[in-house]
Amino acid sequence: MNQFEQLKEEEVDEREDNVCVREEKRDLDSSNRRKTITPGPGEHPLQYNYTFWYSRRTPSRPANTQSYEQNIRQIGTVASVEQFWKFYSHLVRPGDLTGHSDFHLFKEGIKPMWEDEANKNGGKWIIRLRKGLASRFWENIILAMLGEQFMVGEEVCGVVVSIRFQEDILSIWNKTASDQVTTSRIRDTLRRVLNLPPNTIMEYKTHNDSLKDNSSFRNTKITL
Repeated sequence: MNQFEQLKEEEVDEREDNVCVREEKRDLDSSNRRKTITPGPGEHPLQYNYTFWYSRRTPSRPANTQSYEQNIRQIGTVASVEQFWKFYSHLVRPGDLTGHSDFHLFKEGIKPMWEDEANKNGGKWIIRLRKGLASRFWENIILAMLGEQFMVGEEVCGVVVSIRFQEDILSIWNKTASDQVTTSRIRDTLRRVLNLPPNTIMEYKTHNDSLKDNSSFRNTKITL
C-alpha cells in the first residue's frame, strides 16, 4: 500500500454528494486560487503542485478557443498527499457527471488547453472506455501521475476524463509529441497501471493536429 492509499482512509468519510465541489470551495475568491499552495506541517509533499479544472459545454455549439476558455473553471490546487485526498473526497465521481463534462488535473501553471506553452508541442494518449468504468480508471491514472509512476520527468502535463453520451474517454497529455521514446514509455505505463488487456486500442493525437481540425478525439493515430 502506497502513501496515497494509506492516507485515503483519513478523508474518505468526509465525502458528500454535490454537483462538483463543496460550496465553500466553489465560492473561493479567484485571487486566492492563484496563490502558491504549500504543504501543511507534517504533510507529505507532492513532487509538483496540481490543479483541478472542470469544464462543460453544449454539444450543439461549435467549440472554439474562446468558448472553451470561458467554459473551463479552476476548482482547486493541491500540494500534498493529504490535501489531495481532502479535496478529491469532495469531488463528484466522473461516472456521476452528465454528458459532455470533463475533469482535468494538471500541474500547477499549465492550463488544459492545446495552446498553452507547456502543451503546444505535445499531444495525448487516448483510451476510450465503455460506460461505467470512468471513475475507477480516473482515480487509477491520477494516483499513477501524482505518484510519479510514469518516470518521464516533466513530460507529463496532466490527465483528463471526458464524459460523453455513448462512451467515456481518458487521456494523458505530454509535452513533446516528437519524443517517441517518452510517448512509448507513457503508453506502456498506462497499460500497466490501468491493467489494460493486451488488445486494448491506444490512440495518440498531437495538439497541433487538434488545433488544425478543432477536435480532441477525431483523426487519431491508432496503435495496439
